[in-house]
Amino acid sequence: MSVSAVPAVPAVPAVPAAAADPSVCAPLAVLGRDVTVPLVTGGEVTYAALDYAASAPALQRVWDDVAAYAPYYGSVHRGAGYLSQLSTDLFENSRTTVAEFLDCREDDQVVFTRSTTDSLNLLAAALPAGCEVFVFETEHHASLLPWRDARVTYLDAPRTPDEAVHTLERALADRDPYGPALVCVTGASNVTGELWPVRELAAAAHAHGARIVLDAAQLAPHHPVSVQELDVDWVAFSGHKLYAPFGSGVLAGRSDWLREAAPYLAGGGASRKVARRPKEAGGGVDVEWHDTAARHEAGSPNVIGVYSIAAACKALTEAGFDDLVAREQYLIRKVREGLAEVPAVRVLSLFGDDAPRVGVISFVVDGWNSSHFAAALSAEYGIGVRDGLFCAHPLVRTLLGGEAGEPGECGAPEAAPGEKSLNAIRVSFGAGTPDEHVERFVRAVKELVADGARWNYRTEDGRCVPDTSAAA
Repeated sequence: MSVSAVPAVPAVPAVPAAAADPSVCAPLAVLGRDVTVPLVTGGEVTYAALDYAASAPALQRVWDDVAAYAPYYGSVHRGAGYLSQLSTDLFENSRTTVAEFLDCREDDQVVFTRSTTDSLNLLAAALPAGCEVFVFETEHHASLLPWRDARVTYLDAPRTPDEAVHTLERALADRDPYGPALVCVTGASNVTGELWPVRELAAAAHAHGARIVLDAAQLAPHHPVSVQELDVDWVAFSGHKLYAPFGSGVLAGRSDWLREAAPYLAGGGASRKVARRPKEAGGGVDVEWHDTAARHEAGSPNVIGVYSIAAACKALTEAGFDDLVAREQYLIRKVREGLAEVPAVRVLSLFGDDAPRVGVISFVVDGWNSSHFAAALSAEYGIGVRDGLFCAHPLVRTLLGGEAGEPGECGAPEAAPGEKSLNAIRVSFGAGTPDEHVERFVRAVKELVADGARWNYRTEDGRCVPDTSAAA
């Protein structure tokens, strides 16, 4: 039976939109929306997951699609059996779905990886000899750190989108005009949520003979990403930010550097032909590698992870990004207006209050260590946020200006003198967030600032946690 003749996985009944349920009021249903958690002050409350920027909850539809496929699970690519052919068909169709979601060019490759970090490390391993890399210090570590074997120019944090473009143009003007070069830039900051001028940066890169890769980890879950409209050479993102389970990612874009590079991992699947070399010829093996995406997908693939990404891409596309963006902007306004009413709160920003952004907001609170504040939000209100430097240490330190809070306070991280509590709080949300979660968050911030925590907290393994031995 040919792969094309393999029937599709049985259709899963459509999951009703969460917005139809007035107790949920979110465009898309997500797992965990009904989970309750205990409060240290007594009782339980529905968990408010406001840490989407780290990992968004999986869409219910994604989970249901995967569950429908699970009984048909089989080996991929080299199996002769029915389930193997069906799984192979599902895997390769997922590649097509992702290419359509990203509006890729006809000859682009879609390579499946473990995450955005893995994708950018793959691209780093595929850089041509002598390639120069240009990256802003504002990047997440996933896009700041992989370029260890290249010549890297780190660009200072810009304070406006125009400054970002001009900074890049000046740096590129000084480079060797004949050698290969790559620009790496985020689409939306994982710290401030601000959108970067990707199309303009791509134009600047190409005008100076460089290529550009877009870190879309924080952009793709919130906005449509078109490789062709943005004119980027590659795009990378993670499934776990796109409402899919952990362990899958994508690198999509131009095939030439990927085709000419040594395989990211050596092994089965990446090799087309392997032959033993005669002893008189020195022994060993001769290998002919694939020149397709399989070249960098050695080993048995994560079929469940890949299919879940494709399912998430379909769900977001069918929900309509116009509607998703409009509602997220409504939630952003609710949070920002609420925080603006608290003088002790300072929201972090590179480009200013009017900059377009996704649902990612970081802030600090006068008189509070961020770990302590985040712990109180969780323990006393059932709200999950993140605190720290968000795997973007240079950016957060720039935004905080090296300010130090109260040293030695609960949860203050170990750092250089004067920086013991140099961290921030991040709240993030998306298509599965009901109004009540952000309303509870704003109310909790106001109450904590006005009245303080209602419980005692202590430091444990570097984290601020409730002291269950006594109340405040």
